[in-house]
Amino acid sequence: MAPRKTIYLPSKDYELPDIDILTLIYESPESWSTESTILHAEAAVPSNCVTKAQARAYTKRLAHVFRHDFGIGASGPGKDVVVCISSGQILLSNVFYGVIAAGGVFSAASSAFTSLELARQVKQGKSNLIIASPDCVEVAIRAAKECNVPLDRVLVLESMGGKRVLQDVERKGRNFIQEGWRKEDELEWERITDKKVLEERVVCLLYSSGTTGVPKGVNISHTNLVSEGLIPQYMIREYFARQRRLNPSFNFEYRTLAHLPAAHIAGCQGYYVNPSVAGGPVYWMPKFDFPKFLEYNKKFRITHFFTVPPIYLLIAKSPQVTDQFATLVHAVGGAAPMGAELQAMAEKKLGCSISQTWGLSETTGSVTGMPWDQDDKTGSVSPLLANVRMRIVDDDENDVEEGLEGEFIMQGPMVTKGYWDNEAATRDSFTKDGVWFKTGDIGLCRNGMFYVVDRKKELIKYKGLQIAPAELEALLLSHPLIQDAAVIGIPEPKGFGNEIPRAYVVADRSKISEQEIKDFVKRNLAQHKQLRGGVVYLEAIPKSPSGKILRRELREVAKREARVGEQAKI
Repeated sequence: MAPRKTIYLPSKDYELPDIDILTLIYESPESWSTESTILHAEAAVPSNCVTKAQARAYTKRLAHVFRHDFGIGASGPGKDVVVCISSGQILLSNVFYGVIAAGGVFSAASSAFTSLELARQVKQGKSNLIIASPDCVEVAIRAAKECNVPLDRVLVLESMGGKRVLQDVERKGRNFIQEGWRKEDELEWERITDKKVLEERVVCLLYSSGTTGVPKGVNISHTNLVSEGLIPQYMIREYFARQRRLNPSFNFEYRTLAHLPAAHIAGCQGYYVNPSVAGGPVYWMPKFDFPKFLEYNKKFRITHFFTVPPIYLLIAKSPQVTDQFATLVHAVGGAAPMGAELQAMAEKKLGCSISQTWGLSETTGSVTGMPWDQDDKTGSVSPLLANVRMRIVDDDENDVEEGLEGEFIMQGPMVTKGYWDNEAATRDSFTKDGVWFKTGDIGLCRNGMFYVVDRKKELIKYKGLQIAPAELEALLLSHPLIQDAAVIGIPEPKGFGNEIPRAYVVADRSKISEQEIKDFVKRNLAQHKQLRGGVVYLEAIPKSPSGKILRRELREVAKREARVGEQAKI
């Protein structure tokens, strides 16, 4: 008899249209933006902006450039990868859509990359066209030379400060987006309604964060982008309808601030797609700057944003926060677990509710979400979004009882079909029957709410018991004298195959000692979760551009310290 499957279902499903992402953004009534809606504006110079009508024209122009000047899509769609490394700027989304319209695959690279890291991504995608912002040009040039990409196929994009330039890095060629191009210098995109093509055609590569290994290129399809663009919006629109029944004069104007890395799913989906569907502008910052973040929230009367726990930590603990978030209606947190204590502290400073969401690059963003008129104070990542199916399983892929911890595995229209040119990784990321995507996240379900405990590979094993670093971190961050914290497992000195937790903290040692931190944990957590590995003080916790703790770097530090200790004994 086969083991019983427990499949968690959302409260409802939606019927989704079979359309491509470009048609959704530029032609579908499902998108609430109008021809004159400003979709993208520079936060520092808001008059530097792009309307929907202008964005469509730029997309068609760029598609023509990519196809006819660089051959992207000439041999068929979904084959030619274009790597883009850029800080935040207002024409980034048009490059994204232009590559897709040409038949190419947009590959998003972190603006924090070194040339070695960028070269690895260029090689993985076999790309022969690189686009960079001015601040990333030198890295792009070095990577191009490493990959034998000709420099006339390395382009610089400038769209901040009133500029509109796309040109080769040596500045020898013409500006491809010079005003005054003709209609015949534009390329129409392929309108797609075939469900199978929409599900299988790769249009974007998002690289997994690499917190537990080398990043992999996640295949993102039209269906992935469209479903993630519409399902949360349908839920929000139902909230609007409920509010209007209560108050016929209710009105909500969508305005958000682009402050997270554009290469992250929060950028590609959260800044290129979702705001256009929601019908409001994105104000772009080149990179995150906390004082500017506060200033722009107030100046542009931001009504909604998604951000990550490190920024909520800044909001919660910074005396600079006063009335900058007065117009904020709803905020969302994700990318890493956030403890209930931090959530409560940040909500108090914001003056509005924060709902947590959960998802991965492999799920094109969120697969859980909270209706705006519901609230949760328990640290959950909300209930399932519509059209998602979830199971929670043990290491043998058997379902665990409700309320017990296991790995989240899932299905849904936003879930990737696999990884770019990596059959082994694709095979390993799905269950043996190939049906359920294995997320690698450990969690549980309680009363319809989902709770993420930690990454499967990051759990600390001590005497047969599992310790979640995220739980210890949430507790440490609740202490007023600890500004930031990270926890890893290190080998127990006496052997026995155990790991013990070590905390890395950002704190003033003269105000809180190691023993005081250990005592704080002792008062609040079980015996097996104590900081037997000690406390290490740091200037800053190493994190990825998307805010995830880089535990691998901390483990390397711990290994070096252990080797030094062994040599000292000799």
